[in-house]
Amino acid sequence: MRIADSREAVRMAFETLRTNKLRSGLTILGIVIGVATVITISSIISGLNNNVQAWVSTLGTDVLWVFHMPVIGVRPTAEMLARKKLTFDDVAAIRNLPHVVAADGGVRHVNPIFQAGIVGVKYGQKKAQGTLLQGDSVQVAEVADIPLIEGRMFTEDEDQRRANVVILGYDTAQQLFGNDSGLGKEVNIENNAFTVIGVFDKRKQPFGGGRNPDDNAAFFPINTFMKLHPEDAVTGGVWVSVKYDDPKNRNLVQDEVRELLRRRRKVHVEAPDDFEIFGPDSLTRLWNQLTGGLAIFMVAVSSVGLMVGGVGVMNIMLVSVTERTKEIGVRKAIGATKRNILLQFTIEAMTLCALGGVIGIAAGGIITLLIRLLLSALPATMSSMWAMIGFTVSCMIGLVFGIYPAWKAANLDPIEALRYE
Repeated sequence: MRIADSREAVRMAFETLRTNKLRSGLTILGIVIGVATVITISSIISGLNNNVQAWVSTLGTDVLWVFHMPVIGVRPTAEMLARKKLTFDDVAAIRNLPHVVAADGGVRHVNPIFQAGIVGVKYGQKKAQGTLLQGDSVQVAEVADIPLIEGRMFTEDEDQRRANVVILGYDTAQQLFGNDSGLGKEVNIENNAFTVIGVFDKRKQPFGGGRNPDDNAAFFPINTFMKLHPEDAVTGGVWVSVKYDDPKNRNLVQDEVRELLRRRRKVHVEAPDDFEIFGPDSLTRLWNQLTGGLAIFMVAVSSVGLMVGGVGVMNIMLVSVTERTKEIGVRKAIGATKRNILLQFTIEAMTLCALGGVIGIAAGGIITLLIRLLLSALPATMSSMWAMIGFTVSCMIGLVFGIYPAWKAANLDPIEALRYE
């Protein structure tokens, strides 16, 4: 087909739109809705993915976590809940492994119904409610790398003598002191006075909006924490965080930790591990599983709109063939082949759908912008890849649903077509 014929087909498509604005607009409405749905949902997923990736990166690429049962993406079984808990002796043993830089054993206070402790931190007449209480070894500074906005981390000496010192989370400090410094001030926690020696900076939130629960927390040296809740190390177990020397050594460190713990916990050779080792990438995998479900939902919803749009395009093209029967007869009489007519009407259908795709992409972009402006919890980011996919699919819809009307036009008998009134 000559370029001039292609241009004529595109021109005639726009002529159809111009002369039948309402009919053509309703025809491509399904395409617009389908593509706009793809762009909007993919933009939300893309924005959330970026936030989750940024949050996971703050957890480190050289960190492993060890716990007596899985806590990410798995519902614990009775066997998992009954497992022997990890201990501080396990933490000390892990520190001696060759590629381990630091290992922290942390214990968090929770109430009997497995919800965050509702303990309040008081300062004068002010109170921070629902504060988490957590004890850590001094090596938490090397493992977690949480920035302080003021003050310092606790020392080995403070841990050994069980000093009444505490580091507050960002939200806790804001509720108690506002914009004033909290350093050196005494706060009341469970009827005990603790001196504030530091305040952690605000932590990233994986989904953009809301507060991070760890920002409303009080962190103690582990031996100080054990004065308050010694039972938690037994009932809840110790959460072990391991920092190693090089990301390339992850598998080696994981194998060394597994072998060490199996030996210490006297796990038989043929028996599976009675503990779990995982890292920040486990969070990424879990999130990808969730977004995979959203992607399937997106495809299902958009497919309905695209199919409706495709049927509409087929309908208007069949009407167009009927209206232009005499024109087709004239074109055939002056030498147009079946191939010319077939390609002309196919390109016309694809042009209609492509226009619907462009409008859908624009509509999706506008919706994405509105979401960013009005809903901070949904940090939508428009994806150029999904925009291209939406446009390509809309063109394919035009090809699939436009081929039958084009075939019908191409097979009209020229003599009968010329006689058509």
